[in-house]
Amino acid sequence: MIPGRNGEPVPKLVYCYYLHAARICKEYSGNLITMNEHRQLIAELSEIAGLVPEYFDIFGMRHVLSDESRAAILSSMGMHVGTAGEVSREIEKKKMRQWHDLLDPVTIISVHAQPYRLALHLPMPEGREQTTEIKLTVEDEQGSMENIDFRAGTLQIAEEQTIGGRRFVRIMLPLPPKEMGYYRVSAACRHQDPVLDKVVRSLEGSARLIITPDSCYMPEQLQTGKTWGLAVNLYALRSERNWGVGDLGDLRRLVAWLSGLNAGLVGINPLHAIRNTSPFGISPYSPVSRLYRNHIYIDMEAVAETSGIRQSAPIPETIEVLRKGGRIDYEGVAEVKQDVLEQGFELFYRDQYLKQSPRGRAFREYLAAEGAPLEKHALFLALSEYLLNEHKAAAWPEWPEEYRSPESAAVETFRRNNHKRILFFAYLQWLIETQMAEVSAAASAADMPVGLYGDLAIGAVDSGSDGWMYQDVLAEQATVGAPPDDFNANGQDWGFPPMIPDKLRESGYDLFIRTIRKNMQHMGALRIDHAPGLFRLFWIPKGMGAADGAYVRCNQEDLLRIIALESVRNRTLVIGEDLGTITDEMRRTLQHFGILSYRLFYFERNYPDPAFLPPERYPAMALSAITTHDLPTVYGYWSGRDLDVKKQIGIISDEAQYARQKSDRERDRKLILQALQARDILPGPLSVDPSRIPAMTPELCRAIYRYLSVSPSKLVLVSLDDIVAAMDQQNLPGTVSEYPNWMQKIPLLLEEMMADPRWQDLADMFRTTRVMDRESAEAPSALQDFAASRRIPE
Repeated sequence: MIPGRNGEPVPKLVYCYYLHAARICKEYSGNLITMNEHRQLIAELSEIAGLVPEYFDIFGMRHVLSDESRAAILSSMGMHVGTAGEVSREIEKKKMRQWHDLLDPVTIISVHAQPYRLALHLPMPEGREQTTEIKLTVEDEQGSMENIDFRAGTLQIAEEQTIGGRRFVRIMLPLPPKEMGYYRVSAACRHQDPVLDKVVRSLEGSARLIITPDSCYMPEQLQTGKTWGLAVNLYALRSERNWGVGDLGDLRRLVAWLSGLNAGLVGINPLHAIRNTSPFGISPYSPVSRLYRNHIYIDMEAVAETSGIRQSAPIPETIEVLRKGGRIDYEGVAEVKQDVLEQGFELFYRDQYLKQSPRGRAFREYLAAEGAPLEKHALFLALSEYLLNEHKAAAWPEWPEEYRSPESAAVETFRRNNHKRILFFAYLQWLIETQMAEVSAAASAADMPVGLYGDLAIGAVDSGSDGWMYQDVLAEQATVGAPPDDFNANGQDWGFPPMIPDKLRESGYDLFIRTIRKNMQHMGALRIDHAPGLFRLFWIPKGMGAADGAYVRCNQEDLLRIIALESVRNRTLVIGEDLGTITDEMRRTLQHFGILSYRLFYFERNYPDPAFLPPERYPAMALSAITTHDLPTVYGYWSGRDLDVKKQIGIISDEAQYARQKSDRERDRKLILQALQARDILPGPLSVDPSRIPAMTPELCRAIYRYLSVSPSKLVLVSLDDIVAAMDQQNLPGTVSEYPNWMQKIPLLLEEMMADPRWQDLADMFRTTRVMDRESAEAPSALQDFAASRRIPE
């Protein structure tokens, strides 16, 4: 017996039970403390990594980020977060990173912020800074170098920190003013004794320096004027000469025709490389690469080496079937074009490339200028072809392990053994680039104020060449999407891996710079899809739904300054697609950098009143339009065709919801008529009673565009689908095979459309409302530097 309280005996068995229970309670308490500590550390690391702890969706509902989502997103960024100890080490690593690196991986400054003082971080005992020498080398893009020496005794300590018992110092070194551009800064720090890091006498490092303008480029004619243009889904064009999909030859003819109508720009869908396989590989917004383009857009008649091949049976018959087809057959077009181009390449390789003719030398120069990214893209396509045939593996994460890294020995062996096949895929890109340059030059020669207006998708699929080449900066275990909104009550998952902000910065923003630069080439303007993504992106951990996603902050000023630099260098106007969930602060910041807003008539209302916004209240720094490829055409909107289709395929499954949306559309038709009447531009015979106008008419369609045309917006974009009276929109978000997304051709041949006299009426209308004052326009630099002394809104 064991004595208990008050001396009473306690049986041994009961005593052991008490001991065991106490031990369990202690362990539970300890685990609870550990779990709470882990949770708190995860929250701290999340804040450092840029995760936004909560957000409000478009319905005003508050979403708080769960611990599971935090951990999954941090893990997708490459961090170890399984235990409290691992999370602590990640926090310490991030906090101390700036002190452990001699130079920040990249420094981005305004051209007006010079002279600039560059920060260096050194491990250094007290007093030794007076006997330390530093040499800086600044190298520009042409390879010219400038050396700057800082002798012993001249260094000034700006800040110091003790880490692990060691003293680290921050030294600020002045740099001489430089022109805008990209630089490589190298630093060499030396001391006669091994004091810098206990055992070494010198430390060396290098980093990227980017000097940028404060605003994007603005064409001279738009400094004081405004213009209009046509939005064209290039793939949808029908013509007497193309091969079943609109191509760069059709685009060249469009430019020549529209310039004669005094249009200032021609907008086209993204031409990014896609797989050209239905149903998942045909969206121009789901590319395998945003750096390179889709070969189906090559104008085959302009490829000299295919002239004889094009006439060989059964190619003419195949082309005729593709041309007359009611829907676009991406696989068929891609296959016949590649077949003809493969045969043409054999002739080119033999007669031009090997003999180094002028055309062959031009191709070699293109290869040299593009460098490793083009070679890896072409290598990826050749590997994909081989591994699909040999292993039935289409996506690179499914390839045999030895091929998953571009730097592996197996990939290098394949590259050496398949040089000619890789060269073929590079040849396709050269043809596209050459033809794009010719179309762009034609627009410039016609004095179009903008010219080609391109579109940059928000990302590339993780199974593509961009994902394969840039695995180190992409979060393969997360995708980009959007929280719930009016169009998708459950949110959206777009399937693109996001760039990891810290790793992208550590790389000197190489992928981002290349992407912006490549898409600005040959373009007078570029639309950046989902511009809020420059500030924050909605990450969704793989295996979870959009409801488990979270916003992750981006290095917004860095990204915007890079865009401004590439914009000025390429003379490309920038439009930010600022729809959806976007704050006023984001829009102010975009405007600060000279990025035009993207305003759609359907959404511009006098909120909370649903009445349409008067045209004079549209912003001047904007591109204004009625609709996009994701929204109903004017004809479809008026008839409610989009609502009927959504009900038919089940997107709208509730009869009450359908009735409510039909009622709202009826109200909107009346509001449109009232808005037109208030501006005295309602066509004469029409009344403001929508029941008396059951179908859209060309006159009413033109009146709505006139409403937009009198706005101060610098650009107004007309949708080709509206003018040719198309009923169905090109893409219905949230569908795959239920709707013919990206497959619909315009109802008229290009030749018929160009002969239609109603286009002249449209041009005459814009000529009277969108006057281009070319004589009084200021020099481009006047707007480029308008924000020289301004700060970005906090």
